[in-house]
Amino acid sequence: MKKLDLYIVDDHKMFREGMKLLLSMQGFVDKVHEASSGEEFLGNLSIVESDVVLMDIEMSGMNGIEAVAQAVQKNPDIKIIALTMYGDDQYFNKMLDAGAKGFVLKSAGIEQLSEAIQCVANGDYFFSEELLDSWNRRLNGNKIDKDAEHTVTSDDELSVRELDILYYVCQGFSNQEIADQLFISKRTVDKHRANLLLKTGCRNTAALVKYAIQNKLIPID
Repeated sequence: MKKLDLYIVDDHKMFREGMKLLLSMQGFVDKVHEASSGEEFLGNLSIVESDVVLMDIEMSGMNGIEAVAQAVQKNPDIKIIALTMYGDDQYFNKMLDAGAKGFVLKSAGIEQLSEAIQCVANGDYFFSEELLDSWNRRLNGNKIDKDAEHTVTSDDELSVRELDILYYVCQGFSNQEIADQLFISKRTVDKHRANLLLKTGCRNTAALVKYAIQNKLIPID
């Protein structure tokens, strides 16, 4: 398996250096680049190759949301994971709209961060369980029982379009292939796919497929 080149974008030097040290020790990592601001990151975007970018949301100067939006505009295939201290809905939705592929709390351990990086590198999304739980509690207005199966409620019911996309996800189609099938843009599929994960409380596509089967949302041949 090809080792990954990573890019850390954070305005706190100690955090960057600590993360760089930890990630450099992981067997799947080749190189770790770093930038201290969104401006520096964008300035080096064309000359620094990276498989996954780890982007702080709250930075002085250009924030992570704007940096992600500009990076995606320059390179639509870029894979960015948002790093945040808090599961704030405002940041969450704006980073999704900007084009982020994953969200991980800065308090997460190296195991979860490693899982997120490899998941996003493989073309999937990854949302930390803590953020999903927080998002769904606010969405549903009550506390989720972590020991119970999360089912779609009237508040987060899947739309017809989301069910269409879920069908193709379960068939193993890529986002571009789904876009071609439904005659919509890949960015539209990206957003619907992210919303599917959020509404169902699934961290990645494998969990989403399992959820779809368990809740009989797709026909089984």
